[in-house]
Amino acid sequence: MKKFRGFTLAEVLITLAIIGIVAAITLPSLLVNVNEKAWDAQKKALHARLAQAIGQMNTLGGYGTYTKGETDAETVDTAAESFILDALSKVYKINNICGPDKLSSCGLPSKITTLDSASEITFPTKMSELNPKLLNGQHYEGEAGDMADTKAAAFETVNGESIAVFYNPLCSSDTTANHYVQNKMCVDFLYDLNGAEGPNQVGKDVGFIAALYNKSPVVVAPVPYSADYTSRVKQYTETEGTVDASTVCKTMGEDLRLPDRDELASLFINAPLINLGKNTETYWSGSVVSLGTSGLAWIQGFGNGGRSCSGRYGTAYVRCIRR
Repeated sequence: MKKFRGFTLAEVLITLAIIGIVAAITLPSLLVNVNEKAWDAQKKALHARLAQAIGQMNTLGGYGTYTKGETDAETVDTAAESFILDALSKVYKINNICGPDKLSSCGLPSKITTLDSASEITFPTKMSELNPKLLNGQHYEGEAGDMADTKAAAFETVNGESIAVFYNPLCSSDTTANHYVQNKMCVDFLYDLNGAEGPNQVGKDVGFIAALYNKSPVVVAPVPYSADYTSRVKQYTETEGTVDASTVCKTMGEDLRLPDRDELASLFINAPLINLGKNTETYWSGSVVSLGTSGLAWIQGFGNGGRSCSGRYGTAYVRCIRR
């Protein structure tokens, strides 16, 4: 007689249990990787579309009205909504527009998590909530422009993104070597790629895109790393084996690099969203004015928004961004 061999019911159940445990461990990380790759592609596409639209505008400043009254009720503020209606919608396809105090109607979440997951904050609804330091009102003598505490408006795209618009109608052009970046910011787009649907975290489905300078605007969309480099470093040194700002991002990850001066300005504008650890200090950019150890590079102050050229032999902090 032939004898048939097989697995017992207990063996089958044990095998299925092991497969279930392995799947429970590996599937979440696989799904996270898939989501992050999809978000990265969507961010790049959104940046490209907005940059193309902004590039078709002659000027970014001057839309709408902002007149500050003694109380909120007396303040006239049509700036952000007018920018969307009268400027952006002419060059960019928009599904829905939501005025101030109605951002949730465009699918934006009420709360977002900061880049380092350290805190959950209320979604900002006006310039001073985005970053109080934007209202320092600082500019050098003879430099035009200032910053208005305008309320945000919002819109939805045909691709399902929800975008809040923080607009400064008083923004000026890039006219001086050393200046404060507050009055150079024209528009800051704070977006959520999938509306109020989770995780609503900066660096994942939430991010920002900034348009700087009234004339010849520059549109940047940096995706910052979650932490600063541990100590101050020189921008550049010729000593072999020495870590400096030019190489520090490579030591932290192959997909990281130094932000240029405009990307660094965008990080300042959105500093509360990314919890910059040394938020009263200065940070190096990768934008170089002159080469060599004794050359100059652009540096950004996070205490007051001042931007200037500094000797590359000096030291400052570094916050890398993703390529």
